[in-house]
Amino acid sequence: MKILEAPILITALSVQVVCQLFKLVYYSIKGKRFSLKYFVSPGGMPSAHTAFVCALTTALGLKNGFDSDLFTLSAVFSLIIIYDAYRLRGIVQRHSIIINSLVGSEKRVTEMVGHSLMEIFIGFCFGTGTALVVNSLI
Repeated sequence: MKILEAPILITALSVQVVCQLFKLVYYSIKGKRFSLKYFVSPGGMPSAHTAFVCALTTALGLKNGFDSDLFTLSAVFSLIIIYDAYRLRGIVQRHSIIINSLVGSEKRVTEMVGHSLMEIFIGFCFGTGTALVVNSLI
């Protein structure tokens, strides 16, 4: 399989990169300082994890049918990833805030690791919408 002949993969990867670029710009403006760390941040607006897996799952459903085994497999794994982005990493984020309050300015841990429901919803809309647009264009 040639990479340029894999529109589903290209769509999902493009969604991931655009989400991370959005975080870089959004949080650099919000924090009033440019920082490349936002490009690789696992948390924040939007949920790139959600956008990535929703783009992939939607594209697979459109290509193979929403009753296909491949769509079902992708949907199940997507739900696990989305759940973990919200619940598990949300708990890690809360723990990070507590740890940072205890240690002060020394050895701070990253706090931006989880997602709110709104961040997940925006990721869902962006990933699914992008897959629908790309599918209609090809």
